[in-house]
Amino acid sequence: MTIEIQPIGYVRAERPHAEDDFWGGEEATITLVDGFTAEALQGLDAFSHAEVIFYFHEVDDAKIVAGARHPRNNKDWPAVGILAQRGKNRPNRIGSTICRVLRIKHTTLVVAELDAIDGTPVLDIKPVIVEFLPRSPVTQPPWSHELMREYWLEKLQT
Repeated sequence: MTIEIQPIGYVRAERPHAEDDFWGGEEATITLVDGFTAEALQGLDAFSHAEVIFYFHEVDDAKIVAGARHPRNNKDWPAVGILAQRGKNRPNRIGSTICRVLRIKHTTLVVAELDAIDGTPVLDIKPVIVEFLPRSPVTQPPWSHELMREYWLEKLQT
């Protein structure tokens, strides 16, 4: 089976290439493609957060992982399957991030802390609704806390 998906919009952001950490405070815009009107985003600004589903467009075919690997190639962390981590080198290159909705202007959505780079194709946007969040405690292995320690810190300006 083949599935075709067309981008609904594109990210405009400061970062031109993926980086592992310091995504805190980042602002980005998502501008919908032609064919969408402001009605597509109508009401989204009543939600504090949105989930943005996007395509890791800069991942080279040769870098796709279908098995296990050490996250960030860190041998101190266990080798785990690509589906047990959130790395960009995924089989279908699909990423998702819950980010804060800042404002909407016509067909442009401005968000905070979207970890997608400039030019990223957006596949979908969904409001975050509490009833769709986990209904039981979230657990995760210790290495994943270590991996995320600086992910949402703000990047120091140099």
